[in-house]
Amino acid sequence: MRIDLHTHSNVSDGTEDPAVLIASAAAAGLDAVALTDHDSTAGWDRARVAARAHGVTFIPGMEVSCRTDTGISVHVLSYLHDPLHVGLRDEIERSRQARLTRARRMVELMSEDYPISWELVQEHVTEGATVGRPHIADALIALGVVTTRSEAFESVLTARSPYWVSHYAPHPAIAVALIREAGGVPVFAHPSAFNRGAVVGGAVIDEMIDAGLKGLEVEHRDNPQHARVELRRIARDNDLLVTGSSDYHGSGKPNLLGENTTTRETYEAIVGLATGSRIS
Repeated sequence: MRIDLHTHSNVSDGTEDPAVLIASAAAAGLDAVALTDHDSTAGWDRARVAARAHGVTFIPGMEVSCRTDTGISVHVLSYLHDPLHVGLRDEIERSRQARLTRARRMVELMSEDYPISWELVQEHVTEGATVGRPHIADALIALGVVTTRSEAFESVLTARSPYWVSHYAPHPAIAVALIREAGGVPVFAHPSAFNRGAVVGGAVIDEMIDAGLKGLEVEHRDNPQHARVELRRIARDNDLLVTGSSDYHGSGKPNLLGENTTTRETYEAIVGLATGSRIS
C-alpha cells in the first residue's frame, strides 16, 4: 500500500486543483493520499469526490503554520480533525487574517520598486486559498521579475529582503493541543529542514510532545540523512509515529508524488487515533 501524507493543492500554494491532484496521485500509483493545504480545509470536498472516482483513499488533513517565541517557523500536519472545531478554526482564521495583512503590506513595499499590485496578486489566488508568498511569487513571474517561485523565494521574498514582513502564527505546542482537541492527529512536518532556515531544538519538541504530538515526518526530502537518524531516535524514545511524505506542490516545486511514503501500519495507527473526521 503506497501512502503519501503531505500534498498541497491550489487551495494553498500548490498548482493543481484538489480533484486534479487526486487524479495525479492515482496516476502515480498511490493507494492513499492526504491533502494538507496550509491553514485551509477548503479543498476537502473536491478531493473526496475525486478520490471515490479514482479509487484512491482520501485522508483529510491540513498543515498549520506556526512560529516559536524566538521567531522560528514550524509546520504541524493535522490529520482527520474536525474542521468545525471552534478552537482550532478560530486560531487558523486569526493566522489567515494575519497572513493576508502581511501579504498586502509586502506588496505595498514591493510596489515602490516593481510594477506589482494587490489586484495582480489576487489574480493568482484560488477561491478559498490562504493568500501567501507563493501567490506574490506568481505575480512576480507574470511580471517577468523572476522566472520561478524558487527564484522569487531566494531573492525578493526571502526573510532578508527589504520587503519582508512578519506575521502572527500560533506556537506549535498550542497548535498541537488544538488539533488534539479537534480530534485530529498532529505530526511535526519536516522537523530538520535546515535548508528552509533555523529549526527548533529539543525543548520545543518536548513542549509539542507534552501537548499531544503523535508523530514526526522523518522521510522528507528536506530532512538530511544524518538528521533522520536523530529524528528516528526521538520518535523511538517518545513513542511517536514516523511518517514519510512528498510535500507535493504540483509544478510549484520539484517534489514528486510518492517520492517518500508512509507504512500501512503507521497509517492505520493515525486512523485509530483520530476522532474528528473520517477517511474516504
